Amino acid sequence: MLRYDTPTAHLRSVAFIEGISYLTLLLIAMPLKYLADSPSAVRIVGSLHGLLFIWLMLLILQGMRVHSRSFGWALRLGIASLIPFAMFFMDSRLRDEDEEFRRALADKQAQ
Repeated sequence: MLRYDTPTAHLRSVAFIEGISYLTLLLIAMPLKYLADSPSAVRIVGSLHGLLFIWLMLLILQGMRVHSRSFGWALRLGIASLIPFAMFFMDSRLRDEDEEFRRALADKQAQ
């Protein structure tokens, strides 16, 4: 599933990893911090999640600027990145966009 060979596949892969890191932060690290008095879990997972979140936002901006995606497209992805589990629901749309990109690329190479 994790691919980086097209811009949309790259975005899709980072979105998936970012979604996993968000759930890890919320469902594992935060309970460890407050129930087991282990704040280092939040520091480690939170830092990793922050890095992935910034990477995802940069890819979304790249999609808008380089690949002419709409502001609505970017807004949907941005909001989905803030809601637990929402990025996994957006995955099918990103998969469809990647397949469309691959078909267009194959058609262009065939000409």
